[in-house]
Amino acid sequence: MRSPLSSRGNKAATHAVLSLLCAMIALRPSPPTAAAFTHPIAQSTIVHSKSISALHESVMDSPPAVPAITNGMPDILSDFCHETSPRLPYSPTGYSTWKWVTHHNPLAQQTNNNNNTNEPTTSPTTTTTIHSINYLALGPTTAPAIVLIHGFGASAYHWRHNLPPLARSHRVYALDLLGFGWSDKPVMDYDASVWRDQVVDFVREVVLREDGGSGSRGVVVAGNSLGGYTAMYAAGDTRIKEYVRGCVLLNSAGRFRDPEGEVIKAEPNPVVKSISAAIQRLVIAASFIYTKQPARIEQILRNVYPVNSLNVDSELVQSIQTPSLDPNAAEVFYRVITKNGSGPQAYVDDIIQSLECPVLLCWGEKDPWIRSAAADRMENLHAQFHGDSDERWMKRVSVDAGHCPHDESPEEVNQAILEFVGEVFR
Repeated sequence: MRSPLSSRGNKAATHAVLSLLCAMIALRPSPPTAAAFTHPIAQSTIVHSKSISALHESVMDSPPAVPAITNGMPDILSDFCHETSPRLPYSPTGYSTWKWVTHHNPLAQQTNNNNNTNEPTTSPTTTTTIHSINYLALGPTTAPAIVLIHGFGASAYHWRHNLPPLARSHRVYALDLLGFGWSDKPVMDYDASVWRDQVVDFVREVVLREDGGSGSRGVVVAGNSLGGYTAMYAAGDTRIKEYVRGCVLLNSAGRFRDPEGEVIKAEPNPVVKSISAAIQRLVIAASFIYTKQPARIEQILRNVYPVNSLNVDSELVQSIQTPSLDPNAAEVFYRVITKNGSGPQAYVDDIIQSLECPVLLCWGEKDPWIRSAAADRMENLHAQFHGDSDERWMKRVSVDAGHCPHDESPEEVNQAILEFVGEVFR
């Protein structure tokens, strides 16, 4: 995937950076890759494995040497009851922790770069890392599962108005993607495959395992913005698609194929390229410092909550600002913007074609960033690929909201999701 900056001339660099800074704070998508920032950094534990596939099998079949899940909840949830509370309490330190064992780490990336490949290394010298991932689970453990995936710059807390109501009848999970919220934030290159693999592994190692490993549990994956792109990318993955009963896309990000075909641009002069990179770094660093200020965060959020800006409160602002104070935040943000061309491409067109489950488009029609035309195109693509299939249908619900309908108009979104999961889990 090409970097948003690399696809424009040098004169457009500043404009692209400022546009992406809005994404960091208010969850604007950077199709189809993006990342943000987390809380105090945990040191990654490097382990060696014979192969990635063997490691995943060991994680699924037997308890890992490092506890996979830490169930200790913060004190702020001691008196919380999702059966009666309409809103999740904000925890400034996160919720529970899942240890994600993965090949997505700086050393493995460097090995792949040296080998000129985008494929994961699976040699006997493969290095894997254990990343600490923040997540929350509510609801009866034997109920059908819903996995909620936040957008760019947000965290699991962004589902604060959705988790309690949905958990009254389902087992609901919300996790912080790598580089976001209170999950680890390694300084590495990020692409869409990182978060796809994270969600796939989370479903296999947490969601399915919690059900006793019977393999009969159904899962619905739902996401907003970048989280929507990640949700459908994971839902179509062969490792879990047999368990996925449905996919919910809330103003989903992602890159569509150019119907006229991509134009291959000439490589820039190396000198010009190096100067451009230096300018980009300076602009990004200065803009990052400005954009993470609470007043600026609130201003941007209100712009994307055009119907109910009162839902932009101090806790929401804090949940976005606090992770951006991490000492690695600026460097990770810079790498997200400038290095995301290193990963494999995955167009929305191809992902929709690969889906084998029903899809709900729950769309904030007043989104100033991802217009309704994106949902229109998804509908057209789905009809083109799947026609009137009884098993791969798509439904669209229009919501009077902006880019984050689940937080701006939660009652309407919760009702739409519950009706959808009621159909697919029937």
